Amino acid sequence: MNRAIQPTIQPLSELHLPLPKRRRLSNGIPITIVKVGSQEVVRLDILFKAGTWCQSQKLQALFTNRMLREGTNKFSAKEIAEKLDFYGAWLELSCGAAYSCITLYSLSRYFPQTLGILESMIKEPIFDKDKLETVKEMNIQQFMVNQDRVDFLAHRRLLNMLLGDTHPYGKLTEKEDYSAITSDLLHEFFNKHFHSNNCHIFLAGDATEANLKEVEKAFGLKPFGAHENKPTECPTPIFTPSKEDRGFIEKEGSVQSAVCLGMPTLMRTHTDYLKFRVVLTILGGYFGSRLVTNIREEKGYTYYIGVDMTHYPFSSFLIIHTECDNEYVKPLIAEIHHEIDRLQQEPISEEELLKVKNYMIGELCRNYESAFAVADAWMFAFTTGVDDDYFQLSLEAIKAVTVAEVQELSQKYLCKENLKEVIAGEKIL
Repeated sequence: MNRAIQPTIQPLSELHLPLPKRRRLSNGIPITIVKVGSQEVVRLDILFKAGTWCQSQKLQALFTNRMLREGTNKFSAKEIAEKLDFYGAWLELSCGAAYSCITLYSLSRYFPQTLGILESMIKEPIFDKDKLETVKEMNIQQFMVNQDRVDFLAHRRLLNMLLGDTHPYGKLTEKEDYSAITSDLLHEFFNKHFHSNNCHIFLAGDATEANLKEVEKAFGLKPFGAHENKPTECPTPIFTPSKEDRGFIEKEGSVQSAVCLGMPTLMRTHTDYLKFRVVLTILGGYFGSRLVTNIREEKGYTYYIGVDMTHYPFSSFLIIHTECDNEYVKPLIAEIHHEIDRLQQEPISEEELLKVKNYMIGELCRNYESAFAVADAWMFAFTTGVDDDYFQLSLEAIKAVTVAEVQELSQKYLCKENLKEVIAGEKIL
């Protein structure tokens, strides 16, 4: 091999991730096994359909999930932390719209020991009142810090305008909501949703049959929790979007203003969704996008501006977000509208489209290059309901989209008149 000669660039023709094995434990819990990687490390994800969508009171799902590590009938919070540290394990607790997830990273040789700790957390948490007050106080402090961040204020106000006060993600959390959380509320939520009939398990990494037997022993031999309950169903939300198109949150003394614009967009199940993602990448989905090139590189209004798609059950939203000096807010918004107009009125060059395609294909490869990233992909497929060929279809859509389709999709789905706008910062007279 002559390393002075650059290797030939080969186009990516297929993106077939290693297929997982799907089984059921003896008590009926479905388990997805993603055996990828050679390092003696495993990851166990236990998902309960117990996200914020299912709560009867704000913050109920978040704190129920968060308090699982704060003591059980067998272990105190200190013992849980010390034992996991001793075995070189790592624990993550996350709570989304539909699911709460408990994730354990463990060395294979210590998996039985760390799994025993996780089993106690999931089957017999105590939701200690004193610990709860400590955790609440920590979260209140973080909330108060966020209250001084203009990006936080603008983003949550935009969601409220898009979704309305009756929607699970449109309700604005206030400081008083933290004080209203009690141990009884957490017990109620836990008993209703954290049981074997409302559970899905992912086992990933260098997963062996021995690891699977250990999971079976901990969680699969018999039902646990209020398993007589039916699996949780996400209730269909009530949408009451705000009639106002513009909102302003005054933050005296703020050096910069946060600007958030958003509107409803395509859900993942829509036939145009995968190709429309290319349009959004061109607009503001990477560091060489049109919004970044114009507003950051040429105008110098901001350091970064981006376009994201936010997905919830039953709905999806397009959100454009940035921060800039207070005096640049109006011209910055005008440039956003200008770039949308350009996409709708002027065909993109083949050169620019090829650059974006190569970037997106490269990101697809980077996103799934590690063992746990592959596991994340299959968890994504499960929680969103997409088919196993979704990743290959994503690649094919990127490669197939044409100049004409970019313009057509922009005209069809990038309607700047539908954008709601929120600014948080110091008022400029």
